[in-house]
Amino acid sequence: MDGATAWVVEPRQAAPGKPWSWCLEFPDAFTDRTGVLQLLEHGFHHVHLEVGNTFGSPRALEQFEAFYQVLQRGGLGPKAALVGISRGGLYAYRFAAKNPERVACIYGDAPVCDFKSWPGGKGTGKGSTGDWSQLQRYYGFATEAEALAFTGNPVDRLAPLAKAKVRLIHVVGDIDDVVPVAENTGLIESRYQGLGGRIQVIHKPGVGHHPHGLDDPAPVVTFIRESFRDRKP
Repeated sequence: MDGATAWVVEPRQAAPGKPWSWCLEFPDAFTDRTGVLQLLEHGFHHVHLEVGNTFGSPRALEQFEAFYQVLQRGGLGPKAALVGISRGGLYAYRFAAKNPERVACIYGDAPVCDFKSWPGGKGTGKGSTGDWSQLQRYYGFATEAEALAFTGNPVDRLAPLAKAKVRLIHVVGDIDDVVPVAENTGLIESRYQGLGGRIQVIHKPGVGHHPHGLDDPAPVVTFIRESFRDRKP
């Protein structure tokens, strides 16, 4: 699909309206803890497009657009539940900010919401030098200063989501030193609430970046299902 491998997992019986979840990155990681299996049982399709470690770059957004159009021609519902695990937060939120009318909700799991935090490492987190250099190449930044001045991070692009009443749920480990909560989910939470948006944050005391998900992902599954029930196409 536009140069990237795509796959769709079909439920045994599709729910009315053919709702679907889209894990933007790490789609087969922690599936027993992120609610994917339960959503399939409830009739959700589950999809992924393998764009690689591209950090939600402009080129990745083009590929996501092409994939979305194929899914629509295939009969899936007009709105998705986006799943952003770790760096997948960049992918999910950047697609959503550009296409809020196509998103019922976003589930962020220890999500990167500002690439200055990770992989930039410009805050309290560890960062990743190699990923930071790669991100700058994929986004086409000429200098690091240009990357740091960028205003298209998830934390900067919440107004379109709030206007479209996109629901957000995040699961975070409170001692995450890779994607620090205060620099990522914390900013999303305060800014989204300030815009009148709805967000729920589930904290895991004493937990770091891993493991993702919850021992019992029922709260996430319920949140996603309610987001589709409450929002009509």
